[in-house]
Amino acid sequence: MNPVGIALGSNLGDREAHLATARDRLRELHEGEPEDFRIATTIETEPIDCAPGTPSFLNTVLELQSSLKPLEILDFCQQIEQEAGRPAEREKNSPRTVDVDILYVGDLEMDTERLILPHPEMQNRDFVLVPLQEIRPDRA
Repeated sequence: MNPVGIALGSNLGDREAHLATARDRLRELHEGEPEDFRIATTIETEPIDCAPGTPSFLNTVLELQSSLKPLEILDFCQQIEQEAGRPAEREKNSPRTVDVDILYVGDLEMDTERLILPHPEMQNRDFVLVPLQEIRPDRA
């Protein structure tokens, strides 16, 4: 089993509800003890590299334990996004009901067309690092 770090963000509709639904769905992947499902405090952040007038985001990070392969986890995360109404085809940095990004899967490193681990921008994003510091300071 590996620790899996996941970043969540939302800036459309009922942002808190979208994040709560994503968290609840991600619990389905968790194979560890209940206390090993870690959730950081939700923070509000200004959009970065988005069109003018883009609403602010609610962001958080969680960590779960899973034996699934990274691409299986990615498929599950993308299913959560689609269920929340996020279109598969969209402009980069466009507003979204929910964004579910894998940050890391244990110490695994991979670079494929679909997934790069650890997330290549993780260390450059305060909206990831601030909540990650709360639950996994060794990763932030």
